[in-house]
Amino acid sequence: MPKMKTNPGAKKRFKLTGTGKIKRKHAYKSHILTKKEKKRKRNLTYFTTVHKADVKNIKSLLAMR
Repeated sequence: MPKMKTNPGAKKRFKLTGTGKIKRKHAYKSHILTKKEKKRKRNLTYFTTVHKADVKNIKSLLAMR
């Protein structure tokens, strides 16, 4: 059976934490920033964890077991 390949798009978008959780960036931080409040833009800067409903799909894209 051939090896599983990592999805290049997922490789760029997700990182693993030390405890095995998956980190992701927030959406809505790339353009049309003038109408967004400073507080909202600041809070979109930080990483967050992936929802547990999506973990299985993302792990398969990252070729993890």
